[in-house]
Amino acid sequence: MPDVPTPSPTNPLLSPTMPQGRNLLSGKVVAISAAAGSGIGFATAQRCVAEGATVVVSDRHERRLAESADQLSEQAGAPVLGVPCDVTEQVSVDAFFDAVLSEHGVLDVFVNNAGLGGTANLVDMTDEQWQVVLDVTLNGTFRTNRRALQVMQGQGHGVIVNNASVLGWRAQQGQAHYAAAKAGVMALTRCAAVEAAEFGVRVNAVAPSLAMHANLAKVTSDDLLDQLTSREAYGRAAEPWEIATVIAMLASDYTTYLTGEVISVSSQRA
Repeated sequence: MPDVPTPSPTNPLLSPTMPQGRNLLSGKVVAISAAAGSGIGFATAQRCVAEGATVVVSDRHERRLAESADQLSEQAGAPVLGVPCDVTEQVSVDAFFDAVLSEHGVLDVFVNNAGLGGTANLVDMTDEQWQVVLDVTLNGTFRTNRRALQVMQGQGHGVIVNNASVLGWRAQQGQAHYAAAKAGVMALTRCAAVEAAEFGVRVNAVAPSLAMHANLAKVTSDDLLDQLTSREAYGRAAEPWEIATVIAMLASDYTTYLTGEVISVSSQRA
């Protein structure tokens, strides 16, 4: 295996600095699912605030959601609405979108970040293990995208960005359920984009390879993290904000001709 580079102040790709906002989303209302805690969802909310957006966040973990909304409110200098939402229940999904519209009257961007992983070889996987991952990761995307499209088609504009994964393309042991779900997210994104185009709505997805945050570290062994990190060209995992910047770009008016695409946010070696 090639030598893995070590972080160096002379190589900004190995030790990057979070860029300042450029008002890419100024004046837009952005709703984000699964945005509590330390992962990509919260980083996306922070980036959207930095880019001038009015943000609404949701999560099924109410305490963490309240804490995240408080942090975002401090960053924004104005109250940020946090709405509890369980993407496995359509009633909860509908209540989230209704809250966004009640508070702000419009939904310009929806970022679907909800997903659930796990590790089990297919030969040992139970129906429950399979179903819970599919219900959150794929069915949750279906439920939230359906509701977002209903709102946005009525408006005549809007952007959806789904969070997929490189495992929708690539194989990894113990990840049949998660990989299948994320491949489904990719296919759903492409089909939704074709259906939504005539209504002025764009639908795209990001596919991260490895983004390091506290929740991932809790459910992944150090050996596996080391193995996955060694496959990255930069010899490190992405920071969640590095995924969030790409999501913000897709949400912005810099990508008005881009729809039905899955953007790989990855430095993996071929």
